[in-house]
Amino acid sequence: MFVKLTQHEIKRYNWMIWKVAIAFLLFIALVFTLTAFGVFGSLPSFRDLENPKSNQASEIISSDKKMLGKYFVQNRSSVTYNQISPNVINALIATEDNRFLKHSGIDFGRTFTIIFYNLIGKKQGGSTITQQLALNLFSERSRNFTTRIRQKLQEWVIAVQLERRYTKEEILTMYLNTVDFGAYNTFGISSAAATYFNTTPDKLTPDQAALLIGMINGPGIYSPIRHPDNAVKRRNFVLRRMAEENFLSDGQAEEFKAKPMGLNFHPTDHNEGLATYFRSVLKKDVQKILNEQDLHKSDGTPYDLDRDGLKIYTTVNYTMQQYAEAAQKEYMKQLQVQFNQHWRGRSLWKGIPDFKARLNEGMKRSDRYRALSQQGKSEEEILEDFNTPAQMNLFTWHGDIDTTMKPIDSIVYSKLLLRNAMMSMDPNTGFVKAWVGGIDYEHFKYDQVKMGTRQVGSTAKPFTYAVAIEQAAFSPCMQVNNVPDTIYGYGKPWCPRSNPSETVQGMITLRKALARSQNWVTAHVMKEVGPEPVMQLIKKMGVTSKVDPYPTICLGVFDASVFDMTGAYSAFANEGLWTEPTYLLRIEDKNGNLLYEHKPRVVQAMNPQAAYVMTYMLKGVVDEGTGWRLRSKYGLRNPIGGKTGTTQNNSDGWFIGITPQLVTGVWTGCEDRSIHFRSTNLGEGANTALPIFALYMKKVYADASLGIKQNVDFAQPKGGVGITLDCNAYNQQQQGTAEVDNKLGF
Repeated sequence: MFVKLTQHEIKRYNWMIWKVAIAFLLFIALVFTLTAFGVFGSLPSFRDLENPKSNQASEIISSDKKMLGKYFVQNRSSVTYNQISPNVINALIATEDNRFLKHSGIDFGRTFTIIFYNLIGKKQGGSTITQQLALNLFSERSRNFTTRIRQKLQEWVIAVQLERRYTKEEILTMYLNTVDFGAYNTFGISSAAATYFNTTPDKLTPDQAALLIGMINGPGIYSPIRHPDNAVKRRNFVLRRMAEENFLSDGQAEEFKAKPMGLNFHPTDHNEGLATYFRSVLKKDVQKILNEQDLHKSDGTPYDLDRDGLKIYTTVNYTMQQYAEAAQKEYMKQLQVQFNQHWRGRSLWKGIPDFKARLNEGMKRSDRYRALSQQGKSEEEILEDFNTPAQMNLFTWHGDIDTTMKPIDSIVYSKLLLRNAMMSMDPNTGFVKAWVGGIDYEHFKYDQVKMGTRQVGSTAKPFTYAVAIEQAAFSPCMQVNNVPDTIYGYGKPWCPRSNPSETVQGMITLRKALARSQNWVTAHVMKEVGPEPVMQLIKKMGVTSKVDPYPTICLGVFDASVFDMTGAYSAFANEGLWTEPTYLLRIEDKNGNLLYEHKPRVVQAMNPQAAYVMTYMLKGVVDEGTGWRLRSKYGLRNPIGGKTGTTQNNSDGWFIGITPQLVTGVWTGCEDRSIHFRSTNLGEGANTALPIFALYMKKVYADASLGIKQNVDFAQPKGGVGITLDCNAYNQQQQGTAEVDNKLGF
C-alpha cells in the first residue's frame, strides 16, 4: 500500500536529500583541502613533484653502445615517450584507464561506478593511471584499511598536482618507468622488455605489450614464468580491451590471442650476463671515484651507484667480449678433461705434497665454515658437518648441477678446477676491448685479470732482450753459445737450469733463443745488461707489482697481473709508447651531465726502434718457436708476435699475443700453485693459454665489422731502423769487421 505524499512533503524530502548531498560534498571538499594542506600526513613538495625520485639502475655501456650490465637495488632504467611502442601505451590505457586522456587526475565517474561494476562481476580498480603513479612515486600501498583511506586521499591530491605539472605523455612515461613487473627485480618497461623478451620497449608487439601490461595489477599471479596459463588469459583480456577501445581490430586481436607467449627470458642478475668480472672491478672503481672526487647531486647528497641511474661508458666492445668468453669456454672444456684424465687414478694426497694443507685452507675460507663458526660450533662439529653429505650446487663446463655430496669433497672438486683469465686491448689507444676475469663469477668471484697476480715465467724474457736492443744495440741476429752462464755479484751465484729436451745446442741467434725460450741465452743477456735497467723498464711498462732488481727476473720469477702484463706488451706494438690500459671513459648522471672523464697516462717506455725490433723478435716465437701452433694448428698466417710462459712445476701457463691492432694476454692455472699438470707437455703455456688466444683471434678476424685486419704488419719507425734484422747481411758485416781487426792486428 503506497501513501501519497503531499507536494509540501515532497519538497521537504527533496531538500533533505539535497542537504545530505551538499553536506557530503562539503565534507569531501573539506577532507580534500585538509589532505592538501598536509593535515593527514606530509605531501611531496613542489620540488619533489618536479623531480620525482625512484630507484634507478646505473647502466654500463659498451664502446659499441650496448648494455653490458647494470648496478641496482631495483632493476629499473628510464626511457622517453618516443622510446616506448604505441602498443604499450594503447594496452595500458585500454586496460587501466580508458578515460585517461579526458580526466585531470581523478576520474569521478569511474570512482562512483566502481561499486556497481564489482557487484555485477566486472572487477576493476578505481585508481587512474595518474593516481597509480602517485602511489608508485611517493608511498607504498598499506594493508591497513584506515591508513589506506588516508593514502587514497593523498593520491588524489598528488594526482591533481601531477596533472598540473606534467603532460599526459610525461605521466604515461613516468608510470611505465616506475611500475613493478614482478620477480627478478624487474621495474619499468625497459627492464621488463629486456627480461621477458630480450628486446627494447620500442620494439614490443601488441601481444608482447599486452602480456607485460597484464602483469601490472598482479605481477605474481600473472607471471609468465610461474603461472603461464594465468599470464596467457590475462594477455588475451588486455588484447580484447584493446579491440574494444579500437586500438586493434577484432581480427587482429584474435590473431594475437592465438599466438604462443614467445618468451625470450633473460633475467638480469649481477652473477649473470656478459663481463661479470669486469663489471665487479668497474663498480669498485666507480664508487672510489665518486668518493674521492666528492661528487654530489644538486641537493647536496652523494651519488648512489645503485639508485641514481648513472651512465657509465666503457671501452669494452660487446661483440669482442662475447668472442673472448666463447673462446675461453670452448677450450677450457677440453683442457679440464685433459687435466682430469691426467690425475685420474692417482692419489692427490701423495701426488701433491701440501694437498691436505690446501684442503684445510679452502675449508676455512668457505662461507659454510664461517657460518658454522658464527653459530659457535666447535672444530670437531664443523669437521663432522663437512663430512656429512648435503645438497650442493656445482659449476661444470656443461652447466651448473645440483647434487648431494660431502662439503669437503666439493672443496676437492673446486681445487681441481683450472682457472683462466684473459684481457684484450688496443695498443694504440690503451682501450680494453675484452675482459674475462675467471671461469664463472657466480661460483668464483675473484677477478684474475687485475686483482690477482701470478708468476709470469718466460713472458718476462722480452723485457731483458728489449734492454739489450735499446741500450747495447744488440741485433736479433747476434749469436751466443747456448751454454750455462753464471751471474755473480747479486748474492749467491746464479745460473738457471735448462731442460735437456728443450735446449738448442751450439751457437744460436738471440731471435731464435727467444723464440725457443732458451734460459741460458736469456741469462747471458741479463749478465750483459744487468738487472737494474730491466727492472726499470718493467716498471716503465706499467707493471705495478713488486719487481726486485735481481738476475732471476729475466726468467719471470716475479708476480704480475694479466692486466699489467698485457699493458706492458702493448708498448712493443705501439712504437715503445706505453698507454695506460683504460676501460672507463666517463661517467654521466641520469640527465647526461658529465661527472667524470678519464685521461690515461702515457709513457715513452723505450725508443721506437727498439720496440719495432722487439716485434720482429716476438714474431719469431710464432714463426719458429713455442708459439708455432698458431700457424700449424690454428691456421693464423697474418703478422702475429707473442710469448709463451710456463712457470716452475707448470703452475702457471701464459700466452701474450701482439698484433698491430690488438694485444691479448691469457693466463691459466689452478687456484693453488701446488696443484698443476705434472708434465710440461700438457702444462706449458702453449697448451694451456695459447689456444684460447687463437680461438679468440679467429672469431675477431672473421667479423669484418670490428675492423681488425689480418693484412696489417707492424709499422717501421719514421726514423728507420739502424739495427740489422737481415741475418745474412749481419753475418757479412761481422765477417768484414773480423777481417779488418785481423789486418790491424787487433
